[in-house]
Amino acid sequence: MTSLFKQVSRIVQGVRILGAGLVIQSALYPFRKAYYNAKFHDGGNSSLRGWLGILDALRNLQVSPLTPADCTFPGDVRAVRVDRRAVELSCDNAVVRLTVLAEDLIRVRLSPTGEFPPPFSYAVAREDADWPTVDFAFHESKEAVEIRTARLTCRVTKSPCRLAFLDLDGAVISADAAGMGWRGERVACWKTLGPDEHLYGLGEKALGLDKRGMAFEMWNRDPQTYSPGDDPIYLNIPFLLGLREGRGYGIFYDNTFRSWFDLGAGQEDVVRFEAAGGELRYYFFYGPELTTVLDRYTELTGRMIMPPLWALGYHQNRWSYYPEARVREIAHEFRARRIPCDSIHLDIHYMDGYRCFTWNRRHFPDPARMIADLGEQGFKVVVMIDAGIKADPKYWVCAEGLKQGMFCTYPDGRIFGGPVWPGECHFPDFTSPRVRAWWGELYRGLVEMGVAGVWNDMNEPVVIGFQGDTFPDCVRHDWEGQGADHRQAHNVYGMQMARATAEGLMRLRPDERPLVITRSAWAGAQRYCMNWTADNQSTWPQLKLTMPMVMTLGLCGMAFSGPDTGGFSGTPDGELLTRWMQLGVFTPFFRNHTAILTGDQEPWVHGEPYTTINRRFVELRYRLLPYVYTAFWQCAQSGLPIMRPLLLGWQDDPRTHALDDEFLFGDAFLVAPIGEPGATSRQVYLPAGTWYDFWSDAVYVGGRDVLVDAPLERMPLFVRAGSVIPMWPVMQYVGQRPVDVLTLHVYPGDGESWLYEDDGHSWACQRGEYRLTRFTLRREGGALELRCQIEGSYTSTYDHYRVVVHGVEHEPRRVTADGQPVAEWTFDAESRQLRFNVIKIRPPRSPVETHRCKLCRICCKFPSRKGHTRPRRSG
Repeated sequence: MTSLFKQVSRIVQGVRILGAGLVIQSALYPFRKAYYNAKFHDGGNSSLRGWLGILDALRNLQVSPLTPADCTFPGDVRAVRVDRRAVELSCDNAVVRLTVLAEDLIRVRLSPTGEFPPPFSYAVAREDADWPTVDFAFHESKEAVEIRTARLTCRVTKSPCRLAFLDLDGAVISADAAGMGWRGERVACWKTLGPDEHLYGLGEKALGLDKRGMAFEMWNRDPQTYSPGDDPIYLNIPFLLGLREGRGYGIFYDNTFRSWFDLGAGQEDVVRFEAAGGELRYYFFYGPELTTVLDRYTELTGRMIMPPLWALGYHQNRWSYYPEARVREIAHEFRARRIPCDSIHLDIHYMDGYRCFTWNRRHFPDPARMIADLGEQGFKVVVMIDAGIKADPKYWVCAEGLKQGMFCTYPDGRIFGGPVWPGECHFPDFTSPRVRAWWGELYRGLVEMGVAGVWNDMNEPVVIGFQGDTFPDCVRHDWEGQGADHRQAHNVYGMQMARATAEGLMRLRPDERPLVITRSAWAGAQRYCMNWTADNQSTWPQLKLTMPMVMTLGLCGMAFSGPDTGGFSGTPDGELLTRWMQLGVFTPFFRNHTAILTGDQEPWVHGEPYTTINRRFVELRYRLLPYVYTAFWQCAQSGLPIMRPLLLGWQDDPRTHALDDEFLFGDAFLVAPIGEPGATSRQVYLPAGTWYDFWSDAVYVGGRDVLVDAPLERMPLFVRAGSVIPMWPVMQYVGQRPVDVLTLHVYPGDGESWLYEDDGHSWACQRGEYRLTRFTLRREGGALELRCQIEGSYTSTYDHYRVVVHGVEHEPRRVTADGQPVAEWTFDAESRQLRFNVIKIRPPRSPVETHRCKLCRICCKFPSRKGHTRPRRSG
């Protein structure tokens, strides 16, 4: 009954949004799809078989998972061949090739035919030739073959051929159960699962952080809003991280076909990964630290580029802001209410009949003037572009695409079509370099009007249906000239669309970093774009689900992500919206977005006290932008996510292994959002170390749970001792005025912090025009010492530091900078804060000086009779 009600509700809402005609087209599309899949099955072309295929669609036939009994396996190892980089095992029924790419990275390939063509992959950014040759020891005995690097051992038993990965002490990290097998086109691998093993990753999954005991499908899909537990959804990445007896590892299954991961759901001590076609090819990574695994994984698949700084500010959107007067009204309200905002997004109603790269001139008579006027107020405009191009030869994009052969086709050469927002649509084949170049050029008009960013949507790809549909399997793709059908190309379609968009924007604006937002993507997409967690719901469970979803995406390389803050489907009340805004401050992407037919969701809609609270938290995001930007720089360097599960910092602490209702934001902040209505306190687990309450400066000793007050105007927030947090003055948008002072918030303890700065928008940083400051904080005896070192040639605009030392129990005896007394400083005994100013540290004067310039030493000396500040228990 519930399912029937949902279907009826979708139909009613679909008619309201789409109109009856498009609803009918969408209802009939699954039968069209079934017809063409059957018609062209196995390379044939039979209309009769197509009509019979419709009957199969009505029966909704399901595919059963493979079992070891279904499969053929390699059998026994009969011969071994070793070269400088690889070991090849010839078995009874197949050949297995193990390629050592790094001391902690081995690629495994299975070939029933014995042939290994070059391993083409859209996910992999570093080809085999780009990896330095790695020395490894090889040993063969009667029972086994062993490959040993400086970090990892791979042992292959000969009868039958099965793999085990071990550390140098011989402890098993990961081992085959049944091992690798195949049946027809389908391939699968079974591995053992330890009794206390934890599993993470797999991209955008609407479930908790630890995925053990669950089963998942890898098939990018539009669920048309989702609830906790729904799978699959928009963005799947077949990268699995494991934590076995404290040792971290990763498996990247480099296969774009529809695939499945069973993580102990069917058999509690076995992991199975399986694909409907393609090669059984995976990469094994070893840590033992999970951060090491992420570093190596993002080295293989690529790291994100630094985004423009404005993209880290606050974004406002709804489906849809129109006409122009409404957009201007929203902009006016933000500035009049002094709520910072950097970007307003325009959804599909800005277009002429939902035709991409057009404007509805009735609603937006002069878009260039509107964009210019918004720019003068500090707003960037981001527009949506969908994958579907209206099938109308009078529409210039369609006409060009038809003339130049840019669209996906059926095997007989006819152009594929299906219903999306404009009605019947054609779809560019983004797996063709020629199509990607054409698509990128289509943005010229938008760029010349001043559009700052692009949001690619409906690119799973979606053909509108009641359950969210896609192309028939038989649809053909170029696949970089190699040819492929949609079974293979489906999961990378959105990634290649985002790639085409990013490359186009970089050609059109070669001096500016692009902002490309995508709904669907695949492994390695972080090289081109960011994503958001799409059509969530305005509910408390989905607020809480935001945390493991964004953390998991970060563990898979897609670290620049965030939710539709406030929820997309439904209308939040004042409390839910405010609590979600508080969380949004600490997500990498901070955008408020809601659907058509929902209530307004801007930060002020519920009046007081909500407006004031929301303003304060958005202001906090803007104060923290230098810290946030530095966290993005860290991610661009090493793949370390901006929003991190605690297990990345405390891998040896079992309490962190499944903890997903709190998280680290950058190096210093521990964030514990409120996820229940009416809650005014919550339990927070603080891992080992010393922690400062951000609001009160109370000091906590970690390794325990604490009960924290959390009235509506406050979210539990802690800072790790030993941290230096750089903050800017509040601005209404990035670049509103030059930053004249940088405030360093110092939290006593021993630690290291960083500050990365550049111009925030160009590629000059890649030419060395950046500034990287390393802060080293040490507490010895009665002194607190802060040392600052710098590299890079970028010159910032501020002329001094304002230093705020938190948690100071006693007034200092003296404060010095580079051995010279600081003339003026204040100490507030009630707030326990010490404040003073120091002259800005000068930049290096030459490239040689860049890497050795010791710049400043700030020391606070406290009275010896009282000693130095000690952690004290609170709460």
